[in-house]
Amino acid sequence: MERTFTYLITDIEKNIPIDRYLRSMGFSASNIIALKKIPESIRINGRWEYVNYRLQPGDTLTIHLVENESSEKILPVPLPLSIRYEDEDILVVSKPADMPIHPSQNNYENTLANAVMYHYHSQQIPFVFRCVNRLDRDTTGLTIIAKHGVSAGILSAAVAKRELSREYLALVPPFPASAPVGAPTASAPLTDCGIINKPIGRKPGSTIERFIDVENGETAITHYKKLLEKESATLLSLHLETGRTHQIRVHMASLGYPLLGDSLYGGDISQIPRQALHSHRLCFRHPITGEAMEFVEPLPEDMRRVINY
Repeated sequence: MERTFTYLITDIEKNIPIDRYLRSMGFSASNIIALKKIPESIRINGRWEYVNYRLQPGDTLTIHLVENESSEKILPVPLPLSIRYEDEDILVVSKPADMPIHPSQNNYENTLANAVMYHYHSQQIPFVFRCVNRLDRDTTGLTIIAKHGVSAGILSAAVAKRELSREYLALVPPFPASAPVGAPTASAPLTDCGIINKPIGRKPGSTIERFIDVENGETAITHYKKLLEKESATLLSLHLETGRTHQIRVHMASLGYPLLGDSLYGGDISQIPRQALHSHRLCFRHPITGEAMEFVEPLPEDMRRVINY
Protein backbone atom coordinates (compact mmCIF):
# COMPACT_ATOMS: atom_id res chain seq x y z
CA MET A 1 0.00 0.00 0.00
CA GLU A 2 1.39 3.40 -1.01
CA ARG A 3 0.08 6.85 -0.18
CA THR A 4 1.41 10.35 -0.90
CA PHE A 5 0.46 13.37 1.24
CA THR A 6 1.14 16.94 0.10
CA TYR A 7 1.05 19.97 2.40
CA LEU A 8 1.52 23.65 1.42
CA ILE A 9 3.19 25.48 4.29
CA THR A 10 1.88 28.90 5.36
CA ASP A 11 3.15 31.65 7.68
CA ILE A 12 1.45 29.91 10.62
CA GLU A 13 3.80 26.91 10.32
CA LYS A 14 6.98 28.96 9.94
CA ASN A 15 10.03 27.42 11.66
CA ILE A 16 8.13 24.35 12.87
CA PRO A 17 10.24 21.16 12.46
CA ILE A 18 8.80 18.63 10.05
CA ASP A 19 8.32 15.97 12.70
CA ARG A 20 6.37 18.35 14.96
CA TYR A 21 4.25 19.49 12.01
CA LEU A 22 3.43 15.90 11.12
CA ARG A 23 2.41 15.19 14.70
CA SER A 24 0.00 18.13 14.47
CA MET A 25 -1.49 16.52 11.35
CA GLY A 26 -2.16 13.29 13.22
CA PHE A 27 0.96 11.27 12.42
CA SER A 28 2.03 9.16 15.38
CA ALA A 29 5.59 8.75 16.63
CA SER A 30 5.65 5.24 15.11
CA ASN A 31 4.43 6.64 11.76
CA ILE A 32 7.33 9.12 11.72
CA ILE A 33 9.84 6.43 12.69
CA ALA A 34 8.56 4.30 9.80
CA LEU A 35 8.98 7.22 7.40
CA LYS A 36 12.61 7.62 8.45
CA LYS A 37 13.25 4.07 7.25
CA ILE A 38 11.84 4.75 3.77
CA PRO A 39 14.43 6.33 1.42
CA GLU A 40 13.49 9.87 0.41
CA SER A 41 10.01 9.56 1.95
CA ILE A 42 10.11 13.18 3.18
CA ARG A 43 10.67 15.91 0.60
CA ILE A 44 10.64 19.70 0.69
CA ASN A 45 10.04 21.32 -2.71
CA GLY A 46 11.08 18.05 -4.34
CA ARG A 47 14.31 17.50 -2.40
CA TRP A 48 14.86 15.00 0.39
CA GLU A 49 15.04 16.44 3.93
CA TYR A 50 15.51 15.31 7.53
CA VAL A 51 12.58 15.54 9.95
CA ASN A 52 14.30 18.31 11.94
CA TYR A 53 14.16 20.70 8.97
CA ARG A 54 12.26 23.86 9.95
CA LEU A 55 9.43 24.64 7.57
CA GLN A 56 9.24 27.95 5.72
CA PRO A 57 6.21 29.71 4.19
CA GLY A 58 5.71 28.57 0.61
CA ASP A 59 7.36 25.19 1.16
CA THR A 60 5.64 22.15 -0.31
CA LEU A 61 6.04 19.20 2.04
CA THR A 62 5.55 15.82 0.37
CA ILE A 63 5.29 12.61 2.38
CA HIS A 64 5.51 9.27 0.58
CA LEU A 65 4.28 6.39 2.73
CA VAL A 66 5.06 2.84 1.62
CA GLU A 67 3.82 -0.33 3.35
CA ASN A 68 5.22 -3.38 1.57
CA GLU A 69 4.18 -6.00 4.11
CA SER A 70 0.83 -7.76 4.51
CA SER A 71 -0.81 -9.32 7.56
CA GLU A 72 1.06 -12.63 7.61
CA LYS A 73 -1.45 -14.69 9.58
CA ILE A 74 -4.55 -13.67 7.61
CA LEU A 75 -5.25 -15.79 4.54
CA PRO A 76 -6.87 -14.11 1.52
CA VAL A 77 -10.19 -15.91 0.97
CA PRO A 78 -12.77 -15.07 -1.75
CA LEU A 79 -15.70 -14.22 0.52
CA PRO A 80 -18.54 -11.74 -0.13
CA LEU A 81 -17.48 -8.17 0.68
CA SER A 82 -20.07 -5.37 0.70
CA ILE A 83 -18.08 -2.18 0.15
CA ARG A 84 -19.97 1.03 0.89
CA TYR A 85 -17.08 3.46 0.39
CA GLU A 86 -13.39 3.34 -0.50
CA ASP A 87 -10.64 5.89 -1.09
CA GLU A 88 -6.87 5.97 -0.56
CA ASP A 89 -7.20 6.09 3.23
CA ILE A 90 -10.29 4.20 4.42
CA LEU A 91 -12.60 1.35 3.50
CA VAL A 92 -16.19 1.25 4.84
CA VAL A 93 -17.96 -2.09 4.56
CA SER A 94 -21.21 -3.64 5.73
CA LYS A 95 -20.59 -6.88 7.64
CA PRO A 96 -23.13 -9.70 7.50
CA ALA A 97 -24.18 -11.85 10.45
CA ASP A 98 -22.15 -14.96 11.27
CA MET A 99 -18.86 -13.39 10.20
CA PRO A 100 -16.16 -12.68 12.79
CA ILE A 101 -13.96 -9.63 12.26
CA HIS A 102 -10.61 -11.34 12.94
CA PRO A 103 -9.39 -14.93 12.59
CA SER A 104 -9.35 -16.95 15.79
CA GLN A 105 -9.45 -20.58 16.86
CA ASN A 106 -11.80 -22.48 14.49
CA ASN A 107 -12.32 -19.30 12.47
CA TYR A 108 -9.29 -19.07 10.21
CA GLU A 109 -10.91 -18.60 6.80
CA ASN A 110 -14.40 -17.16 7.36
CA THR A 111 -13.74 -13.66 8.68
CA LEU A 112 -14.07 -10.12 7.42
CA ALA A 113 -10.27 -9.89 7.55
CA ASN A 114 -10.00 -12.82 5.12
CA ALA A 115 -12.42 -11.12 2.70
CA VAL A 116 -10.59 -7.78 2.84
CA MET A 117 -7.20 -9.42 2.40
CA TYR A 118 -8.48 -11.19 -0.72
CA HIS A 119 -9.85 -7.89 -2.07
CA TYR A 120 -6.32 -6.43 -2.07
CA HIS A 121 -4.44 -9.66 -2.76
CA SER A 122 -6.37 -10.00 -6.03
CA GLN A 123 -5.09 -6.53 -6.97
CA GLN A 124 -1.55 -7.47 -5.92
CA ILE A 125 -1.58 -4.73 -3.26
CA PRO A 126 0.20 -5.40 0.07
CA PHE A 127 -2.23 -4.81 2.92
CA VAL A 128 -2.26 -4.81 6.73
CA PHE A 129 -5.75 -5.35 8.15
CA ARG A 130 -6.68 -2.63 10.67
CA CYS A 131 -10.34 -2.54 11.73
CA VAL A 132 -11.34 0.62 13.62
CA ASN A 133 -14.75 -0.20 15.13
CA ARG A 134 -15.02 -3.92 15.80
CA LEU A 135 -18.34 -5.74 15.70
CA ASP A 136 -19.33 -9.02 17.31
CA ARG A 137 -19.62 -12.03 15.02
CA ASP A 138 -23.41 -11.84 14.74
CA THR A 139 -23.73 -8.05 14.78
CA THR A 140 -24.42 -6.71 11.30
CA GLY A 141 -23.66 -3.40 9.66
CA LEU A 142 -21.06 -0.73 9.14
CA THR A 143 -17.43 -0.95 10.10
CA ILE A 144 -14.36 1.09 9.09
CA ILE A 145 -11.04 -0.36 7.97
CA ALA A 146 -7.97 1.89 7.85
CA LYS A 147 -5.90 1.40 4.71
CA HIS A 148 -2.56 2.49 6.17
CA GLY A 149 -0.88 3.25 9.48
CA VAL A 150 -1.53 7.00 9.43
CA SER A 151 -5.28 6.76 8.94
CA ALA A 152 -5.40 3.93 11.51
CA GLY A 153 -3.70 6.06 14.14
CA ILE A 154 -5.89 9.11 13.51
CA LEU A 155 -9.12 7.12 13.57
CA SER A 156 -8.09 5.23 16.71
CA ALA A 157 -7.42 8.56 18.41
CA ALA A 158 -10.85 9.80 17.27
CA VAL A 159 -12.47 6.75 18.87
CA ALA A 160 -10.57 7.35 22.11
CA LYS A 161 -11.67 11.01 22.14
CA ARG A 162 -15.28 9.97 21.36
CA GLU A 163 -15.22 11.82 18.05
CA LEU A 164 -16.59 8.86 16.10
CA SER A 165 -20.39 8.72 16.45
CA ARG A 166 -21.87 5.21 16.34
CA GLU A 167 -25.58 4.50 16.16
CA TYR A 168 -26.89 0.97 16.48
CA LEU A 169 -30.37 -0.43 15.99
CA ALA A 170 -31.52 -3.25 18.25
CA LEU A 171 -34.63 -5.29 18.97
CA VAL A 172 -35.68 -5.96 22.55
CA PRO A 173 -38.92 -7.26 24.13
CA PRO A 174 -41.87 -4.83 24.05
CA PHE A 175 -42.12 -2.20 26.82
CA PRO A 176 -43.01 -3.16 29.50
CA ALA A 177 -41.68 -6.70 29.43
CA SER A 178 -40.98 -9.45 31.86
CA ALA A 179 -37.43 -10.70 31.74
CA PRO A 180 -36.74 -14.28 30.61
CA VAL A 181 -36.00 -16.82 33.30
CA GLY A 182 -32.49 -16.31 34.65
CA ALA A 183 -32.13 -12.76 33.30
CA PRO A 184 -31.93 -9.68 35.52
CA THR A 185 -35.37 -8.33 36.35
CA ALA A 186 -36.25 -4.80 35.27
CA SER A 187 -37.09 -2.69 38.28
CA ALA A 188 -39.57 -0.66 36.20
CA PRO A 189 -40.71 -0.34 32.58
CA LEU A 190 -38.14 1.53 30.50
CA THR A 191 -38.83 5.10 29.50
CA ASP A 192 -38.85 5.98 25.80
CA CYS A 193 -35.29 7.28 26.04
CA GLY A 194 -32.53 7.31 28.58
CA ILE A 195 -28.85 6.87 29.46
CA ILE A 196 -27.32 3.69 30.85
CA ASN A 197 -24.15 4.37 32.81
CA LYS A 198 -22.91 1.09 34.25
CA PRO A 199 -19.31 -0.18 34.33
CA ILE A 200 -18.58 -3.43 32.49
CA GLY A 201 -15.99 -6.10 33.24
CA ARG A 202 -15.09 -9.63 32.19
CA LYS A 203 -17.22 -12.25 33.95
CA PRO A 204 -15.05 -14.45 36.19
CA GLY A 205 -14.48 -17.88 34.70
CA SER A 206 -15.45 -16.84 31.16
CA THR A 207 -13.31 -15.66 28.26
CA ILE A 208 -16.34 -14.32 26.40
CA GLU A 209 -19.08 -13.13 28.73
CA ARG A 210 -19.16 -9.68 30.35
CA PHE A 211 -21.22 -8.35 33.25
CA ILE A 212 -21.95 -5.19 35.21
CA ASP A 213 -18.94 -4.84 37.49
CA VAL A 214 -19.42 -1.89 39.82
CA GLU A 215 -16.13 -2.41 41.67
CA ASN A 216 -13.62 -3.15 38.91
CA GLY A 217 -15.41 -2.57 35.60
CA GLU A 218 -14.54 0.02 32.97
CA THR A 219 -16.81 3.02 32.40
CA ALA A 220 -19.54 2.22 29.86
CA ILE A 221 -22.21 4.70 28.72
CA THR A 222 -25.04 3.95 26.29
CA HIS A 223 -27.81 6.32 25.14
CA TYR A 224 -31.03 4.65 23.98
CA LYS A 225 -34.24 5.84 22.33
CA LYS A 226 -37.37 3.94 21.36
CA LEU A 227 -38.12 4.25 17.65
CA LEU A 228 -40.96 1.80 17.15
CA GLU A 229 -42.98 -0.64 19.21
CA LYS A 230 -44.88 -3.67 17.98
CA GLU A 231 -46.36 -6.67 19.73
CA SER A 232 -43.35 -8.69 18.62
CA ALA A 233 -40.56 -6.33 19.70
CA THR A 234 -39.37 -2.81 20.40
CA LEU A 235 -36.92 -1.16 17.98
CA LEU A 236 -34.28 0.94 19.73
CA SER A 237 -31.69 3.40 18.53
CA LEU A 238 -28.55 3.26 20.66
CA HIS A 239 -25.56 5.63 20.66
CA LEU A 240 -22.30 4.60 22.27
CA GLU A 241 -20.16 7.00 24.25
CA THR A 242 -17.74 4.19 25.05
CA GLY A 243 -16.94 0.98 23.19
CA ARG A 244 -16.70 -1.87 25.68
CA THR A 245 -16.99 -5.46 24.55
CA HIS A 246 -20.69 -6.49 24.41
CA GLN A 247 -21.63 -3.07 25.81
CA ILE A 248 -25.14 -2.79 24.35
CA ARG A 249 -25.89 -6.44 24.99
CA VAL A 250 -24.80 -6.28 28.64
CA HIS A 251 -26.48 -2.92 29.32
CA MET A 252 -29.85 -3.94 27.93
CA ALA A 253 -29.75 -7.32 29.69
CA SER A 254 -28.95 -5.54 32.97
CA LEU A 255 -32.24 -3.65 32.66
CA GLY A 256 -34.21 -6.84 32.02
CA TYR A 257 -34.51 -6.24 28.27
CA PRO A 258 -31.89 -8.50 26.65
CA LEU A 259 -31.62 -8.25 22.87
CA LEU A 260 -33.80 -10.67 20.96
CA GLY A 261 -31.76 -13.66 19.82
CA ASP A 262 -28.98 -13.00 22.34
CA SER A 263 -28.83 -16.39 24.04
CA LEU A 264 -25.60 -15.49 25.89
CA TYR A 265 -27.40 -12.82 27.90
CA GLY A 266 -30.87 -14.35 28.22
CA GLY A 267 -32.54 -13.09 25.04
CA ASP A 268 -35.52 -14.81 23.41
CA ILE A 269 -34.32 -16.86 20.41
CA SER A 270 -37.76 -17.81 19.07
CA GLN A 271 -37.94 -14.95 16.53
CA ILE A 272 -34.34 -14.53 15.39
CA PRO A 273 -31.36 -16.87 15.88
CA ARG A 274 -28.71 -14.19 16.49
CA GLN A 275 -28.50 -11.07 18.63
CA ALA A 276 -30.68 -8.47 16.92
CA LEU A 277 -28.04 -5.75 16.76
CA HIS A 278 -27.07 -3.68 13.73
CA SER A 279 -24.41 -1.00 13.20
CA HIS A 280 -26.70 1.49 11.47
CA ARG A 281 -24.89 4.83 11.25
CA LEU A 282 -21.28 6.04 11.47
CA CYS A 283 -20.32 9.72 11.57
CA PHE A 284 -16.72 10.90 11.72
CA ARG A 285 -14.20 13.22 10.14
CA HIS A 286 -12.07 11.81 7.38
CA PRO A 287 -8.66 11.05 8.91
CA ILE A 288 -6.70 12.89 6.21
CA THR A 289 -8.98 15.52 4.64
CA GLY A 290 -11.01 16.36 7.75
CA GLU A 291 -14.22 16.14 5.70
CA ALA A 292 -17.37 15.22 7.64
CA MET A 293 -18.38 11.67 6.69
CA GLU A 294 -21.70 9.92 7.34
CA PHE A 295 -22.74 6.41 6.38
CA VAL A 296 -26.11 4.75 6.96
CA GLU A 297 -26.90 1.06 6.48
CA PRO A 298 -30.60 0.01 6.48
CA LEU A 299 -31.92 -2.57 8.92
CA PRO A 300 -31.17 -6.11 7.65
CA GLU A 301 -33.93 -8.40 6.45
CA ASP A 302 -33.97 -10.73 9.47
CA MET A 303 -34.53 -7.84 11.87
CA ARG A 304 -37.13 -6.20 9.60
CA ARG A 305 -39.06 -9.44 9.49
CA VAL A 306 -39.36 -9.57 13.27
CA ILE A 307 -40.86 -6.09 13.52
CA ASN A 308 -42.52 -5.90 10.08
CA TYR A 309 -40.53 -2.73 9.44
